[in-house]
Amino acid sequence: MIRILHVIDSFDLGGAQTALLQFVRFADRSRFEIEVASMHGEGVFVDRFRECATRVHSLSRRRFPPMYVPRLFKLLRSGGFDIGHFHLFGANWIGKPVAAAAGLRIRFNHDQCNDAFRSERWLALLMDRWTNRLSTRVLGVSQSTCRFLETHEGLDPGRLRFLPNSVDTETFLPPGDAERAAARAALGIPADAFVVAGMGRLHPQKDFSTFLSVAAATGSAGAVFIISGTGPEEELLKRSSKALGLEKRVRFLGFRSDPLPIYHAADVLLLTSRYEGLPMVLLEAMASGCAFVGTRVDGTLEVVEHGRTGLLADVGDVRGLSECLGRLRSEPPLRLAMASAARAEVVARYDARRVTAQLEAMYLECLRGCKTRQ
Repeated sequence: MIRILHVIDSFDLGGAQTALLQFVRFADRSRFEIEVASMHGEGVFVDRFRECATRVHSLSRRRFPPMYVPRLFKLLRSGGFDIGHFHLFGANWIGKPVAAAAGLRIRFNHDQCNDAFRSERWLALLMDRWTNRLSTRVLGVSQSTCRFLETHEGLDPGRLRFLPNSVDTETFLPPGDAERAAARAALGIPADAFVVAGMGRLHPQKDFSTFLSVAAATGSAGAVFIISGTGPEEELLKRSSKALGLEKRVRFLGFRSDPLPIYHAADVLLLTSRYEGLPMVLLEAMASGCAFVGTRVDGTLEVVEHGRTGLLADVGDVRGLSECLGRLRSEPPLRLAMASAARAEVVARYDARRVTAQLEAMYLECLRGCKTRQ
């Protein structure tokens, strides 16, 4: 049995956590034994990982003091792991060097986004470049992420692989009429409303301030905007919504462990991000038969074909995003055609079972290479 340890910064809400959950759920248990470690805290995802991982570790109650460093070293030395797979900056910058010091020979890093955090901070970029030298493989979730790693970090293309995020296309399915009605009834939304959903971390990257501005600019008759997620901007956004007079049109739902009913209740997913890798909520919405409007950012541009599988506007373009919503609202046949085409695209390219099998093939390739060098 091949033993894999996935290490991630935390089990809080985020696309990386959702993506990792797919790898754990769909792992080939006849060949791989999977454990997952959070560097600090537990968070909203911990129970879902406990349901499907062999064992789940929370290495420290909080970020400081960094008790996760000695505890991760001890876990790696005693756990008999064949491969360590590191997700997000903390795990990459701290956990991966600890794994190298502990003698773990095969180390994967998963890069979720070519984001402004690195490109605008030379120290972060330098740290990422240095720790990526300790990687057996670096996986980019989009082609643009891979290009960023080559161009800005000088990563050896021989150690770089493209592996997209994925979604369980057998769970995320389009709703029937009864399912849509039930989803709306459960949320207290009128059956004939035009429903626009926003999903994800309430963080500056996702730019929910623009989401609220689009809600304010969109015709009010029969339109409902729902926001599902938590994050550091939650209270700020609620105050902004009140200041814009949107209390009756915008509903904050908080974290929902099962997002599928929200996609079923919505006509459109609106994603206003300033930058992305390959957003999980986009793949989930596409699989669920929910039409899409979003910003022209890396990753999203690789998935969505404007006019066929969704509609796109520039970052921060409130008028353009509002016009896209208006078009889908006024043309239901177009909305349904785009949702159908998007569903076919995600089934063909981003199914979780297929992508997990691709990852496991990479694991086996590295293990064979390691044995050959012995």
